Amino acid sequence: MAVLGLRRPRRARPAAESLTERQQRLVWRIAALVLDYPHPETLGMLGDLRAAAADIPGPAGAALLACLDHLREQDPIALAARYVETFDLRRRSSLHLSYYAYGDTRNRGMALLRFKTAYRNAGLELGDHELPDFLPVVLEFAATTDPARGWRLLTTHRAVIEVLRLSLHDGGSEYAGVLDAVCATLPDLDTDDRAQVVKLAAEGPPEDTVGLDTYALDPALHPHVDDHPPIGVAR
Repeated sequence: MAVLGLRRPRRARPAAESLTERQQRLVWRIAALVLDYPHPETLGMLGDLRAAAADIPGPAGAALLACLDHLREQDPIALAARYVETFDLRRRSSLHLSYYAYGDTRNRGMALLRFKTAYRNAGLELGDHELPDFLPVVLEFAATTDPARGWRLLTTHRAVIEVLRLSLHDGGSEYAGVLDAVCATLPDLDTDDRAQVVKLAAEGPPEDTVGLDTYALDPALHPHVDDHPPIGVAR
């Protein structure tokens, strides 16, 4: 039985098999850019991202195209304000994967450690300002650094990503389609996943704020921890 947020890696579902590895990584790369804060540089890339998304078949490509077309029509200042409102001010639509199970509690330290260790084992060192469970960071890692380890991180947190997807749809967010595309590259929810989705959605993140254990965040101090993850961090 799965511990909350912890899943063994699984094979791709049949729907995802219609995407080549390159197309799957392209979905992750586009999603990583679009789910990050809408800086002017990113907004300037939307046309190029749309052209790239046009080569992705099926539901994943269609979802990305619809989202990118919408974003290109938005006022940048209003879009930035909605981004902050959606992802920074709403507890149930955080982009930090470990937040859903652990909130801002000390237990998140070990979850963050496993993310950071996975990156370090792949030769990637994050900057001090980057938290390792931030979904755009995970997607970028899967797309450009280590697809196998990235796949494990994503599938381990399949239920959390589904909670985020449902929350964005419930709120009518323009970013919901990006999560639809990401989920189209992941396995179907199994019975344990569905139970986790119900639990996480019903209970929400823990509110017991005691601070993160900064010691636990440095993999160099915990060399015994492997790169098979629980859930992630906060920005």
